[in-house]
Amino acid sequence: MEEKQVNQPTTTENENQQHGAQPRKVKEWAKAKGENAWTMFKVMAEFVDGFEVLNNIGPCISIFGSARTKPGTPYYEMAVKVATRLTEEGYGVITGGGPGIMEAGNKGAWMRNGTSVGLNIDLPFEQHHNPFIAPGLNLKHRYFFVRKVMFVKYAQAFVVMPGGFGTMDELFEVLTLVQTNKITPVPIILVGKDYWSGLRDWIVNVMLERYHNVNAEDLNLFHITDSEDEIVQIINEFYKGKSLTPNFEL
Repeated sequence: MEEKQVNQPTTTENENQQHGAQPRKVKEWAKAKGENAWTMFKVMAEFVDGFEVLNNIGPCISIFGSARTKPGTPYYEMAVKVATRLTEEGYGVITGGGPGIMEAGNKGAWMRNGTSVGLNIDLPFEQHHNPFIAPGLNLKHRYFFVRKVMFVKYAQAFVVMPGGFGTMDELFEVLTLVQTNKITPVPIILVGKDYWSGLRDWIVNVMLERYHNVNAEDLNLFHITDSEDEIVQIINEFYKGKSLTPNFEL
């Protein structure tokens, strides 16, 4: 960035001298890239591609979790079982399309010939699509915020397995949207009491009781469980007698 000096716009030179005011420094962009003007068209293209594909797949469950979780580990295998059960209940499965928990979720749907969607994102490491995504349902994204819309719009519930910063980002995005009534309430289920209980304790002890930054009823926005049966039960009971519709209209 470059700096330039400009005079105060609301004072005269004499007033500046009288009050001892000095010309202030203003930061400037070193270079404004003309190509940024085309960004909105890239964004629009991603939205159009996503809507055209996902409008036709029916109600789904989004599964979040770490790309680093290895096959054969407890949470990987549990994600496979959860996705299988959800597929048997008639839901499609949406994941981030990569390895780890994402692969496990797609694998569970694939094993039952269910709808298996992958929302891939261009990253310098970790991310590559897994082989269990249905043909035509492997969507590639440049922008995280477009990808999040796709995760949320077509999901009737969110199953959150253990993960890192990306998983936390997705979790709190959904919690915020529900808390602020930007989307209709949906089940948000955190899988792994050992992993998530400490976070809930911090929310209660620090965010709620010490700093009063959330309300007590906000704790009802999510569930924590270790049981795939309970996951299915929570979702089925929530939608008993209700219609399944996309979460919001843009």
